[in-house]
Amino acid sequence: MKRVAFHTLGCKLNFAETSTIGRQFIEHGFKILPFTDQADVYVVNTCSVSQKADKECKKIIRSVVRKSPNAFIIVTGCYAQLRPEEVASIAGVDLVLGTKEKFNIFDHSNGFKKNHTPQVLVSEIKDDNNFGVAFSGEADERTRAFLKVQDGCDYSCSYCTIPLARGSSRSQDIETSVSQASWLANKGYKEIVLSGVNVGDFGKLRGTNLLMLLKALVRVDGIERIRISSIEPNLLTEDLISFILESDKLCNHFHIPLQSGSNEVLRMMRRRHTKEDFHKLITYIKSLDNSAAIGSDVIVGFPGETDILFDETYKFLMDLPISYLHVFTYSERPNTPAASYPNSIQPKVRFYRNEKLRILSTKKRAQFYSQFVGKQLDVLYETNTKNGFVSGFSTNYIRVKTKASEKFFNRVVPTLIKTVNNDYCEGEVIV
Repeated sequence: MKRVAFHTLGCKLNFAETSTIGRQFIEHGFKILPFTDQADVYVVNTCSVSQKADKECKKIIRSVVRKSPNAFIIVTGCYAQLRPEEVASIAGVDLVLGTKEKFNIFDHSNGFKKNHTPQVLVSEIKDDNNFGVAFSGEADERTRAFLKVQDGCDYSCSYCTIPLARGSSRSQDIETSVSQASWLANKGYKEIVLSGVNVGDFGKLRGTNLLMLLKALVRVDGIERIRISSIEPNLLTEDLISFILESDKLCNHFHIPLQSGSNEVLRMMRRRHTKEDFHKLITYIKSLDNSAAIGSDVIVGFPGETDILFDETYKFLMDLPISYLHVFTYSERPNTPAASYPNSIQPKVRFYRNEKLRILSTKKRAQFYSQFVGKQLDVLYETNTKNGFVSGFSTNYIRVKTKASEKFFNRVVPTLIKTVNNDYCEGEVIV
């Protein structure tokens, strides 16, 4: 049996797509090994959101070549799509596949015979329609699965390479999405996570929308939870919010990218909202359901972000009732308008601002979690155990750990929250 190992950089969508590719290898008789083990084939699914991600990709590939010089090395993902020649120049790479080609590895592998010259297959992605089921890639293989319903983005944020790497916004039709959700339910999955680059943009070329999709998905028998991976603030309407919060199946968890709490920086970023829009949105959600989890993305160190403007962002976030932050340090990306903006921020200042917001995020998460101590939450427990404990998530995205028992696996179980411990809560199952 041939052996394959995977390494994924970047977003949850990348991890989900890697898992889908992994299942193709299993169907072809491969055994999946940890990336640190000796394998016959290595697949590196890349990100290109930052210069750091590009460097990490090169570092990983070179480490694999040193460890397994005879292995067949495949590089795919956004970095491969945007800079294929740069990837191909790395000694030891055999196959470079773009966004459209990543799901057709076995059509291009030539039996995984080591190449003296890398094969590069990167095409335009405007017609790429690889949607559908993508498993979690974690050990809870019968608990949670991603359902990719959308890809690409039509926005023109000045810092972002995603439209270049993944193309324009496009969606899967509702009927196919429902059919795939039913298939997952029949396989025993309890939660599906709707994923994509800009999920809130779902259906606009088909005359449908995300609300219509959700109304169809909640009728699928067997699926107990539906979670939305992320949604842009300008696409999160009051009707959509109300339907999510009123449904027994839809999770009261919103991940809404902000990027900056300064209107001046938001304008330079070419975002489609103001800080006032964002504040109104968060306040509205919390007025309907104070227990709802709200996370957000923030970029620090954007060109022209002075100390005063960063402090404006910090204070805005500190006063906002959000649950956690994903903090990104700005990185100049080729072929983006922001890369040529003046007033670049020194790297050490970017690092300081990143750390300051990460500390704030930790405090926000602890504050959000602490309000549930002594209260009951319904937790979907995973099938993997660690040190005698099993963990899972509540609908509002609180990770809860409790003493392991097989009768909890892949079940939604009422749990009394006892204590908060850093990034999770300890709970006691209510029998």
